[in-house]
Amino acid sequence: MVGPTAKTAVIGAGMAGLTCARELMQRGVDVVVFDKGRGLGGRMATRRAEGGFQFDHGAQYVTPQSDGFSAMLKQAEAAGVVARWPQDREKPAYVGVPGMTGLAKHLGNGLTIRKETRIESIVKSNGRWKLIWQGGDETFDRVVITALAPQIGALLPDAHPFNASLKTVEMTPCLTLMVGLPGDVELPFVSRRAPEADLKWIVCDSAKPGRPDATCIVAHASRDWSMRHLELDRDAFAKLMLPLLCTALGISAVITPAYLSGHRWRYAFVSRPLGRTYLADEEETLFAGGDWCLGAKAEDAWVSGQAIAATIAKRV
Repeated sequence: MVGPTAKTAVIGAGMAGLTCARELMQRGVDVVVFDKGRGLGGRMATRRAEGGFQFDHGAQYVTPQSDGFSAMLKQAEAAGVVARWPQDREKPAYVGVPGMTGLAKHLGNGLTIRKETRIESIVKSNGRWKLIWQGGDETFDRVVITALAPQIGALLPDAHPFNASLKTVEMTPCLTLMVGLPGDVELPFVSRRAPEADLKWIVCDSAKPGRPDATCIVAHASRDWSMRHLELDRDAFAKLMLPLLCTALGISAVITPAYLSGHRWRYAFVSRPLGRTYLADEEETLFAGGDWCLGAKAEDAWVSGQAIAATIAKRV
């Protein structure tokens, strides 16, 4: 039985990890969050670049389905870290302010978070869990892994019981284009969703509330286009996506943007989820969760993180 003074580690500072850690902190649990990146949010990502350009190059917005997730977003809205967009949408959609990472930073407020720490392995040691990273290690009584399903297996021994379940999860890639245009540019639409096109989603990101004035465009390639070009370097696939964007915008000649970059999301969307809220070992000291448990929405990650925290809280 893990006692009330137990230490808990959460690996991953995306929606699931931050939600779980925040719930545990509020219940008085000693919790530390580890993330390999410099910022928070995972796929709720914001890229900032010289020239006043800013891009939400991952998740574009979040939409609530449950009362609990809706309540969390309304609290974040009251705190000024999310805003509804667009205002005339029948079902509310929210974006982070001043970028999608705004919501992640809000969820991470007050947490102990160790950024730029890539966990390389997790080893059972004397009934506890040792986290090992380059240049260090630390032992915890509980560990919650909220990395993407295809990446979790590398942290665990080959024979670990989680691995069989993790292999049933499927995730698909998405290549993203970020384009910054100088001055005021007339665009034929603010956003366009075209599931059958090579560019399935195009948005003028600077039209979202709280954004810089510069014209910032984000385009997500379709699953098939992304898979065909997945192994190209980001400059190469960005140059291939630019003419597609120009055509979609009704621009006859390929433009020379003030900013051009690509981003490879190798595991962008959940195409076949696990089908339950999380994985746990028999002692309930090792957990794994995320959106990949339930579906492709941010709320799925939130539900998974909440469920893990609730289970741990029963043992405190």
